[in-house]
Amino acid sequence: MIDTLLTAFAALLTVQHLAYMLLGVSVGLVIGVIPGLGGIAGLSLLVPFLYGMDSISALGMLIGLVAVIPTSDTFSSVLMGIPGSSASQATVLDGFPLAKQGQAARALSAAFISSLFGGIVGAVILTGFVLIARPLILLFGSAELFMLALFGLSMVAVLAGRSLPKGLAACAVGLLIGSIGGAPATGEFRMIYGFEYLYDGIPLVIIGLGLFAIPEISDLLRKNSTIAEGNALGSGWFQGVRDWWSNLFLSIRCAGLGCMIGAIPGLGGSVVDWIAYGHAVQTAKDSSKFGRGDIRGVVAPESANNAMQGGALLPTMLFGIPGSGSMAVFLGGMVLLGIEPGPSMVGADLHITYSIIWSLALANIMGAGICIMLAQPISRLTTIPFHYLAPFMIALICFAAFQATRDLADLVALLSIGLLGILMKRFGWPRPALLIGYVLAPQAETFFYQALQFNGWEFLIRPGVLIIGALTLTSIYFGLKNRVDDTGPTGEVTLTSHTSRNVQIAFAIAMLGFFGMALWDASGHSFLGGVFPIGVGVVGMVFGVMLLIHLVRGHEDHPAFFDYEIVGDHVGADSNGWFWTGPAWLGGLVVATSLVGFYIAMIVFFIAFLRVRAQASWLRTITMTACAAGFILGLAYMLSLNFPSGWLQNTYDLPWPIR
Repeated sequence: MIDTLLTAFAALLTVQHLAYMLLGVSVGLVIGVIPGLGGIAGLSLLVPFLYGMDSISALGMLIGLVAVIPTSDTFSSVLMGIPGSSASQATVLDGFPLAKQGQAARALSAAFISSLFGGIVGAVILTGFVLIARPLILLFGSAELFMLALFGLSMVAVLAGRSLPKGLAACAVGLLIGSIGGAPATGEFRMIYGFEYLYDGIPLVIIGLGLFAIPEISDLLRKNSTIAEGNALGSGWFQGVRDWWSNLFLSIRCAGLGCMIGAIPGLGGSVVDWIAYGHAVQTAKDSSKFGRGDIRGVVAPESANNAMQGGALLPTMLFGIPGSGSMAVFLGGMVLLGIEPGPSMVGADLHITYSIIWSLALANIMGAGICIMLAQPISRLTTIPFHYLAPFMIALICFAAFQATRDLADLVALLSIGLLGILMKRFGWPRPALLIGYVLAPQAETFFYQALQFNGWEFLIRPGVLIIGALTLTSIYFGLKNRVDDTGPTGEVTLTSHTSRNVQIAFAIAMLGFFGMALWDASGHSFLGGVFPIGVGVVGMVFGVMLLIHLVRGHEDHPAFFDYEIVGDHVGADSNGWFWTGPAWLGGLVVATSLVGFYIAMIVFFIAFLRVRAQASWLRTITMTACAAGFILGLAYMLSLNFPSGWLQNTYDLPWPIR
């Protein structure tokens, strides 16, 4: 055993291994800073270079990338309010408000030290746990995994906001969107309505960017100002470290949660940050500031998402079952290097296992250090007038979106979900609740079907199910006591107007119409294919009707009423712009793409936006457009990505990159 540990340690400290790990960390930093790309794109970029490499160094390079993305994606989440990846969505809720308050340095330093600590905790737990992990992981059957999915859904109680019917209806919308496509039990296609694009469902990256990035970009465009006022970072680097230290036990608990959830295949990074965030709210004595700039809302998810990477390595190495999407690509890299996942990873190849684990810890240290050094120059982006940043951000978001299926329909879906996100933000519908429902819908339905098939209804009395069920009920109880609302305290009175009331009623009716469409579609499927959307649709319809009654009959100070156009911080500002400014520009880009393809449309979009909206000079317009076109072209070349084509490309056979 000692010989194995020494062998792994010696391999870790070679110059070659450290150099390749630093390369992986550097690529991960770039990928993480660009919103929406994430670990799958980064790992896919590095896998072709693995051929002929030393196995330990190659794995170190991959681990360097995997480890640092949950750290570097914090930049866009905190500074711009745009989730850098699926693992940093919860960080937006409190990180971005802190940045707008001039406390970006505090938020970033707390996030980086939490990420560093979480990654090291994950590696330490993995070191001691790897030899006994196999039998423990096997204890989780379909029934227990279904209950864990319900436990994740219980976080909706925390994020329901000022109106519980709104929160639960939003979660139901997410569950139904997540069930679009093939039914796990029967393979029947649900809610596709003749669109081929919907056969595989709507990708997560489009849901995340549409719900969070598009509304923030639209809001910032209207204000005609910079993202942050005054100094981009503000003060508070050491305050952030002190904040983390004062919440050390929260960080430890969330890191443990992240490691445990990561070790369970099927849950992974898309939900771990929300569970950690919900835990922070539930255990807080005063939760009134969550959603509006509470540092604990940064510490908790950032501690968990880095620790999750350590946990996700367990099923990947021991069973060959990837714990997340990025781990699936990592598994492919292991196979390319001739390393067979399975029992040998705790036997003859134990030294490789420990090299991977300790590479994870070292990569987290490297990544956090580099992020701290880069914080000042990157944060200067928030002092640039937003009308200069907006075209770059819109182009990057569209680029990230069409990686999903590499089809024009990705951009149409992004625009559609973006419009939904804008309206949800305006009317106070909790977007995180919808996202949690979407993420957990496939797992909840699949594991429920499997548990019912393997165990019948007796699965409900399994000891593990009862224990997790009790934890879920406890989570719901504390969640309802400490609900988070990013529009203000849940008990705060918000007045409305007659016109606003009618618009809110119309939006609620539209949501009821969506539930009705889902029920109508589900009624045409078999029992196993339709039972999940029918159940969710009925629940959503019940809470939607409750909300509608509140909106129609409630007094104007009822918690169900909320209109950002009446109480938002932009109201009364001289520079306040048109509500549909952001969607109009994005829609123009999508329409142009359908006609002339993305690359030409992006160039035309840049020129039009900078000349018309930003009123930039021709020199500045041409320079910025050329830089953006070159950067997007370079990214596409590295990722072997063809841009979505339009009518022009489909009619005439044009060469890449025009095609």
